[in-house]
Amino acid sequence: MNDQRRDFIKIPLAALFASVMALGALPATAQQPVTLLNVSYDPTRELYVDFNQAFAKYWKAKTGQDVTIKQSHGGSGKQARSIIDGLDADVATLALAGDTDALVKNGGWLAADWQKKLPHNASPYASTIVFAVRQGNPKGIKDWDDLVRPGVSVITPNPKTSGGARWNYLAAWEFAKRKYGGDAKAKEFVAKLYGNVPILDTGARGSTITFAQRAQGDVLIAWENEAYLLEKEFGSKFDIVVPPLSILAEPAVAVVDKNVDKKGTRAVAEEYLKYLYSEEGQDIVGRNFYRPAVSAKAQAKYAKQFGKLTLFTIDQAFGGWAAADKAHFADGASFDQIYTRK
Repeated sequence: MNDQRRDFIKIPLAALFASVMALGALPATAQQPVTLLNVSYDPTRELYVDFNQAFAKYWKAKTGQDVTIKQSHGGSGKQARSIIDGLDADVATLALAGDTDALVKNGGWLAADWQKKLPHNASPYASTIVFAVRQGNPKGIKDWDDLVRPGVSVITPNPKTSGGARWNYLAAWEFAKRKYGGDAKAKEFVAKLYGNVPILDTGARGSTITFAQRAQGDVLIAWENEAYLLEKEFGSKFDIVVPPLSILAEPAVAVVDKNVDKKGTRAVAEEYLKYLYSEEGQDIVGRNFYRPAVSAKAQAKYAKQFGKLTLFTIDQAFGGWAAADKAHFADGASFDQIYTRK
């Protein structure tokens, strides 16, 4: 009798203790801080400093969990290579879809249909390519053909390592193709342009530093947001020139599937990118001189800060990034053919 009672008491107490421990463990686990790594391209530093603070506040209010987002920046092509080589990125917010596609082709770091997993083809913001010049525009730069004049020194990064540089290159190519007729004339034009480039930095921010702080060059071919940040920081030292024609640059964002599944960070990483499409996220995009992609409210609010110009897309002019990469940036393609150092 006594033995039976002891067993009766022992079993429920043990089960109860296990249940209490399990219930107590769930909230504790859920509240553990989480860290994400956002691997991005050069000129998004300020954007993501601003955005990361807003997202951390939002996530804390929603879940009670603290989240820290670390940032890594560099030339977009170099950043893609770093992820392929093992950099533990949770999200990749690179300068162009072609660099993100490289993560699919080289190691299967994310699914091939990654652009279908977020709105607007996974591009929550856009930009374009403009010129920054010295105060008063002493060389009279107005359009792309001014960049090939003798005596005009042009600063632009290396298309082999920089996503921004590829947008620059293709914008110049399409301008020349339309104005002078055909790819052969465009190739001649771009060769002349790079003949006026004294140095190729690995990324867009490096070129901005070369132009603004090292006082090299007469004109900087720049991301629109980078040009406005330059004007904001240095005031009257620089002017912005908006050419009549340029390319619609649509940087894309993606969760790095292999890494988030290994680290257990998928839920917060996915929410992090989705928040770029929220009204607050889109406002932060506009505040940092990117063009909001989906919010009509943010588009209206920030429309006046952007110059008026005709924009063409990578698909319209070059048949998409895969075709553009093969024709222009692969080993032995057009850039390698036209660019020589004396």
